Amino acid sequence: MLVLTRKVDESITIGHFITVSILEVKGNQVKLGIKAPNDVTINRTEIYEKIMKENIRASEVQVDLDNFLNSVDIGEKGK
Repeated sequence: MLVLTRKVDESITIGHFITVSILEVKGNQVKLGIKAPNDVTINRTEIYEKIMKENIRASEVQVDLDNFLNSVDIGEKGK
C-alpha cells in the first residue's frame, strides 16, 4: 500500500484520468473530491461490499432457479 501525506487543496493523480483532492479535514474526518471518467465506478468500501454480497446472493438465486427448471418435467413442446 502506498501511503501519502497531503494537505487541504492538494491532490494525487492515479493513472492519467483520476485525481483525488483533499477538500477538508475536520477532526478525524477527511473530505475527498474525486475526478474520474464516467465509466469508472467509485464507491465507499462499505457500499461496495454490500453490492458484492447482493450480487453473490442474486447469482445463487439464479443457480437455484436453473436447477429447479432443469428438474421440472414440462413435457414436449407443442403438446
